[in-house]
Amino acid sequence: MLKMIILDRDGVINQDSPAFIKSPAEWIPIPGSLEAIARLNQAGYRVVIASNQSGIARELFDMGSLNAIHQKLHNHAQQVGAAIDAIFFCPHAAIDNCDCRKPKAGMFDEIGKRFKVSLKGVPTVGDSLRDLQAGYVSGCLPYLVLTGKGQKTFDTGGLPPGTKVFPDLAAMVSLLLKTPTPA
Repeated sequence: MLKMIILDRDGVINQDSPAFIKSPAEWIPIPGSLEAIARLNQAGYRVVIASNQSGIARELFDMGSLNAIHQKLHNHAQQVGAAIDAIFFCPHAAIDNCDCRKPKAGMFDEIGKRFKVSLKGVPTVGDSLRDLQAGYVSGCLPYLVLTGKGQKTFDTGGLPPGTKVFPDLAAMVSLLLKTPTPA
């Protein structure tokens, strides 16, 4: 049976910015996040990213910049023994009303189709309500991290039923794998 986890990118793996992450220089990993992904890999998990990237539609950055950001993510992950199996993203703005932009489930549905798996019970980790909603309606188990927009999301409330809350991805992975959080 395929073990999978679906992660949001900005605010979960790397620091977020209200002005968007527009270049590789702005992509800065959250301490412990890449190491947590390596621990997931070692435990047999396929790690997939699902990320809204409306900065493309807003013309704040282009596909070349997004690819360079993702290349930096892959490079930094590899340096700590981590691997990202796939990155799915929605390039549309909210006004486009597409099916792939979270909180809609289109991106999650595509992940299930691409990997030929049901997402029922698959952990999904996000820092915003829309991350959790998209996963929840797809059958995923929602996990909120308090990094990025997570604390504001927690304070606002309205989380999907059964959402578990953690300080960061490293703490979430430690519970998922039932291992102590590295110091």
